[in-house]
Formats: sequence, C-alpha cells, structure tokens
Amino acid sequence: MTHQNTIYEATVPVALYVAAVLGHPAVSAGDFGHDAGMPPNHPLLVRLLDWLGSTAHDADDECVAVGERHCGAGFLQEYRAIRAFRDLRPALFSAVRPLLGHDDPDVRHAALVAAIPLSEHPDLVSHRGELVDHARRSRATSTDRHNRNRVLDALKAWGYDTDNLESAADIAAREQQARRMAERAYRAGSGTGSHCEDPPF
Repeated sequence: MTHQNTIYEATVPVALYVAAVLGHPAVSAGDFGHDAGMPPNHPLLVRLLDWLGSTAHDADDECVAVGERHCGAGFLQEYRAIRAFRDLRPALFSAVRPLLGHDDPDVRHAALVAAIPLSEHPDLVSHRGELVDHARRSRATSTDRHNRNRVLDALKAWGYDTDNLESAADIAAREQQARRMAERAYRAGSGTGSHCEDPPF
C-alpha cells in the first residue's frame, strides 16, 4: 500500500476503506494481539490513524515541493497516485475530525497528526484554527517526539506562534538537532574528509 514514503495506486482505495471504518465499533474496541508477558500494542484505531497520518504526510505540500524540485513542475501531474490521494483529503478529513474529541488521548493525538496534513487542501484551510486549539489541548498528553515535531512544524509553517506549545524537552531536542546539523556542516567544509550526512545504512 505504501513503502518508503511512496504512494501507490492501491493506496487510494485502502485510505478510503480506512476512513470508512474509523467509526466502526469493532475498530474502536479492537487492538492487535500481543505476546504473553508483553504490553499490549496501541489500539487498532490508533494504528489506523497513524497509517493515515503518515500517508497524508507523504503526500503533503512539502513532499510535492521536493518532488517538483527534483523532477520538474510536472511532478504532480505525472504522479497520478499522489494526486488522487490529495484529491481525497476532504473526505478523509471528515472521517478523522470526529476523533479529535475522542476520550482516549492517544486517539485524539493520532487524529490530530492525521488531520494536520489533510487540512492543507484548499477546502479545509478554515479548519486550521480548530486544529491549533486541539494542539494546545494535547500538549500535556502527547509524549511521542516524532508526532509532536510534526504538529509543531505544521503550525509554524501556517504562521502560528508555537512558543507556548513547546515543552522544555521540545526545545532541548530542537537545539540538539541544530547543533548536529551545524557540526555536520562544519565537518563538510573543514576538509577533514568527514561526511556531512550519515551513511544510508
């Protein structure tokens, strides 16, 4: 369905199916099985939202901009699967939106992470204020660093002040990342022969 940030023709009907079953009682109540002695995995609902959010992130405006830089202005026109997924964003958003108020904080945050890239569709821009409000409320309950960064990055890109949303851990992680990037740039320019990026393995 998806692999290494790639969206395929099969991704679109699967995304529609996932959106259609998000409100089904069996999905809300279910979870993936787990081995004896191991903690249970996230509920099925969270897993489905995580997949939908990750896929929406792989089709967001930034990914399209990168594709156009590398492949030319016709990237989106030629990449039918990603275009079809992007066209579905209003329908997918309408399925995710009710879960922003779910009783389970993990579900609420997974829904927020999925809703943010979906809301880049021109017909959904008016919902961004609502998502910022949800981001403020989820600040105290979300501990997933990767997803927190996605939310904060999106809000910054929309022009919202995120200072009151960032925890001390968020700021420390951002500063550490900036130091690492500066060190890589220094090594690359110092003639030491060191790589500016980690090898891809």
